[in-house]
Amino acid sequence: MITLTARAAAQIRAMQKEASVEDKPLRVLVESGGCSGFQYGMSFDAPKAEDTRLESEGIQIVMDAPSLAYMQGSRIDFDDGLQGKGFEIQNPNAQSTCGCGKSFN
Repeated sequence: MITLTARAAAQIRAMQKEASVEDKPLRVLVESGGCSGFQYGMSFDAPKAEDTRLESEGIQIVMDAPSLAYMQGSRIDFDDGLQGKGFEIQNPNAQSTCGCGKSFN
């Protein structure tokens, strides 16, 4: 399961509306790259047949199986304060994370 905080869900809704993609779910993924070996990605995308479909805070989320395995139990928050980094993923499966908060191993 992947969970969104209320702040993350509000930001995602605003971004969906701004991009006129309210009908597309949020795709959360893990791909090779970044400072630590893997990096997180998010986009609005049509679901594929092999995707797992999730829902948190009223937001539809789609993930491929490998990404879900890396991120099982993760929490996605959004910080827009003075030192805010934007979306922050707290992943209990990450052995370490980069200072940027966007990559892990």
